[in-house]
Amino acid sequence: MANEKKVAVVFTGGTISMKIDPRIAAAIPALSSEEIMSMVTNIDRVADIEIVDFDKIPGPHMTPVRMMDLAKTIKALVSREDITGVVITHGTDSLEETAFLLDLNIDTPKPIVVVGAMRSSSELGYDGPSNLSAAICTAVSEQAKGKGVLVVMNTEVNAASEVTKTHTLSLDTFKSLEFGPLGVVDNDEVIFYRDITKHHHIITDAIEDQVDLIKCAVGMDDRLIRFCVDSGAKGLVIEAMGRGNIPPNMVSGIEYATSKDVVIVMVSRCPMGRVLDTYGYEGAGRTLRNLGVVFGGNMPGQKARIKLMLALSITTDRNTIKDMFEKGFYK
Repeated sequence: MANEKKVAVVFTGGTISMKIDPRIAAAIPALSSEEIMSMVTNIDRVADIEIVDFDKIPGPHMTPVRMMDLAKTIKALVSREDITGVVITHGTDSLEETAFLLDLNIDTPKPIVVVGAMRSSSELGYDGPSNLSAAICTAVSEQAKGKGVLVVMNTEVNAASEVTKTHTLSLDTFKSLEFGPLGVVDNDEVIFYRDITKHHHIITDAIEDQVDLIKCAVGMDDRLIRFCVDSGAKGLVIEAMGRGNIPPNMVSGIEYATSKDVVIVMVSRCPMGRVLDTYGYEGAGRTLRNLGVVFGGNMPGQKARIKLMLALSITTDRNTIKDMFEKGFYK
């Protein structure tokens, strides 16, 4: 007898699909989607599974354009009445960026869950099947509806807008550092402890991928900013120091970029806390605010870049983009 709930599992690759190639003694994408699903025992008790083979690539091979292709695939799946939810397997190196793009770009109450693995199938303690089973349990949960895109790893459920990869090898690498997980998967059931209060969408079929990310460090000047602008960047994300301050020799680069109508979004290189124009010295937040820099709240640079790419696909007007980033976060 068919299950009442059907989950589409979209395979994109990543460590969850890898095993050691003895010729090079390193892990590469090798497992088929059917081989991976065969290790998720008894999942038929939870839902009927529809396999969608989207790609078989490592996380660093993902691109913004390919993310948009994935978003189109997911939109088509969630529009079907027979699909309860969607699970996407993904390489962990870029998982949070893809999950955040999907979260911004898809407006549906149906659960969309992104999942990966930290160990390949050739390693002891391969976590792929357990993570995937937890993701599918989340996708069929009534409580998971309307919460945006979720990331499920190591039994924890996190919001795509909040989660980040924090460790190069730990199984519990994905964490919402500032606010903690939304919930957990316990005994095949999802238990939510909190909700997210702000949920933004940028609905578009296009993406502007000429957006660069620059991280600040002591003594840096304007060379990287000028290079990015002269190379055709339409937008820049600056990971500033602390509360939102940059070395003084970078300021001329900000002025140069804004004179060329390049939109600049500033976030902090700190893992927690939002940027604010607290300080007024040269290169400080107040200076940057006066130069027209958009403040990116508490987002990490890689997520601010994804959001700016989507925003620029709709408009190049700085004030409109400012509203997309700052409305609800700043007065």
